[in-house]
Amino acid sequence: MNKIIKQSVKTIAAGYLLDYISGEQIKETKKEMVRQRIVRALIHEYGFSPDDMAMDFQVAVHKKADVAIFHHGKNHEIENISRIVLCRQEPKIGKAAVRIRDFEQAATDLEALEELMQTVESCQYGLWTNGLEFFFLEKELKRFETKCNPIGDWPMAEESMRTRDVVSDAHTRIADNDMLKITFRRCHNFIHGNEGMPKDAAFWQFLYLIFCKMHDETFKLGERRFWAGPKEQFDNAGRKEIRKRIEPLFNEVKIKFKNIFRGNEEISLSDRALAFMVSELAKYDFTRTDVDAKGVAYQEIVGTNLRGDRGQYFTPRGVVKLVVEMLAPKESERVLDPACGTGGFLVANIGHMLKKFRTEAGTSAGNENTTEFLDIHDRLKEYAGSMVFGSDFDQFLVRASQMNMVMAGDGRGHLYHMNSLEYPNGHLQDKDALKDIPFGSIDVIMTNPPFGSDIPITDKNILKHYELAHNWESDGEGGFRNTGVPKNSVSPEILFIERCLKWLKPGTGRMGIVLPDGVLGNPAAEYIRWWIMRESQVLASVDLPVEAFIAEANVNILTSLLFLRKKSEQEKHAEAMSGMEEYPVFMAVADKVGFDRRGNKLYKRTPDGEEIVMAKEHTEKLRIGGHIVERNLVRNEKIEDNDLPVIAEEYRKFCREQWGDTA
Repeated sequence: MNKIIKQSVKTIAAGYLLDYISGEQIKETKKEMVRQRIVRALIHEYGFSPDDMAMDFQVAVHKKADVAIFHHGKNHEIENISRIVLCRQEPKIGKAAVRIRDFEQAATDLEALEELMQTVESCQYGLWTNGLEFFFLEKELKRFETKCNPIGDWPMAEESMRTRDVVSDAHTRIADNDMLKITFRRCHNFIHGNEGMPKDAAFWQFLYLIFCKMHDETFKLGERRFWAGPKEQFDNAGRKEIRKRIEPLFNEVKIKFKNIFRGNEEISLSDRALAFMVSELAKYDFTRTDVDAKGVAYQEIVGTNLRGDRGQYFTPRGVVKLVVEMLAPKESERVLDPACGTGGFLVANIGHMLKKFRTEAGTSAGNENTTEFLDIHDRLKEYAGSMVFGSDFDQFLVRASQMNMVMAGDGRGHLYHMNSLEYPNGHLQDKDALKDIPFGSIDVIMTNPPFGSDIPITDKNILKHYELAHNWESDGEGGFRNTGVPKNSVSPEILFIERCLKWLKPGTGRMGIVLPDGVLGNPAAEYIRWWIMRESQVLASVDLPVEAFIAEANVNILTSLLFLRKKSEQEKHAEAMSGMEEYPVFMAVADKVGFDRRGNKLYKRTPDGEEIVMAKEHTEKLRIGGHIVERNLVRNEKIEDNDLPVIAEEYRKFCREQWGDTA
């Protein structure tokens, strides 16, 4: 949880960042970016207090700890150090997966950490990381030597490994956004880079274990099987014990999700890879981790594996969030994405609804008590299982979307493998879809359909069902008439506009759709715009910069968001008799989306180029004496240069002024 504190404008020089421990300006380097990410995780995941941490702490001549952690409340002196962190800059990541080293392969790098740990008598634990590889060590004092042994993870603040002997009872932690993304990347890289699996096979093995993890979290503590002891992954016997727990769990998953699995799937990872994956994933409480954090982490893995060649690409998170916030679905409204891909819109909608439920309950993420948490998530599960629908032509993507929905909190999900443009016909037709989502039954549609003239729809059996698949001519009075002559090919996004409107409830159904700019600006597409005006009320149009898609989806195209409300037959009849009345339309142009074409983050700057910072208050949960204690941590942070949240707020203001809409 965090909130912005009102204050006078403060700035930071370009090329500098703010140390999360002290709040001071420090030079931005690749190594420093890794260190700051780790510091945040140590505070927000492990429960350390920033008061018990120090940067670049001298422990011997010419020897410093990048981060020294002291016993809680003790002076920052060598004899009070409990843990030491050494950081290196993150390795360059190309198209190929980065190979994740084991402790033996990283022995040379770990020598410096071991030397520091042995120098500091009170230091029990160490961490060496380059932001992608994490090597945790525990010091063992023997009669004639001191050893530093590998462990799978550090214990939480103020704990030791001795307090976690019954590992199935160990409390998992809520994932830090960046760290969860890194964990997912590490897991996928380990399978792809270390096991030699093709990317798609590695992806599905990763997903099988995510399913197992989510299923395991439905059991009480003490009954869980998705865990790894601190040292189990480092010897053959321990690895085999992990497999004994996981394989029966996966068999249960295949039965529970029989609509997703065929039943013949297997975990084909080696014992070593399986143990690594379980150790990485077991530390987190996926159920309590923020929906957006899980979505971002998941989308990063999906995006590198499932980009298709039929106009498929994945909608950037900021654009998805804008569409959801502008449409603002209600709990009583049925939501559909007829080209759902990996479920980005559907999951963002679930996250939007979760936030709404928490607001209504007077609580916030991470601050619910157990009863509030269970009540809200039961309500969310009921909503997701009864009001959220999606379909896609690609079966691969449907399964990926189902996984995304399961992680978001929906145990069922109405996701259909079908061609939405053929609905209700076609060989892929899903019988459940015919029953669940008939035309005219959907309240809200949010979608980014495949588009482009290089993937035209040419099937006459599809085209004959669409008005916009025919040639149109001017009627000489500012309108157009359908000539009845069918076209030979039509870009799919044109048909999707018509199909989405047909799915919506007359009079109230509304939609947000991503379209290439040509649909809204090309003179040759004027008849399409006229048809849209005849069939719907245009609520809003938002122009997006090329950066919106080029950085995340690698698509160099200008796009717009079009928001429509489907007119009722009575409205259309009245307008046909007396003409169309003018009405206000919200229009906006987004110049900035928070990052440049290369994906580098952009922050707001003063006219002279300095970056603006603003104080934010975070709820920090410290672990002291075995208890969790909350306190507020105020830190200055840079402000993302992103027009999309501003546009969402301005649209809400527009709706209140025009229609008194408070949604």
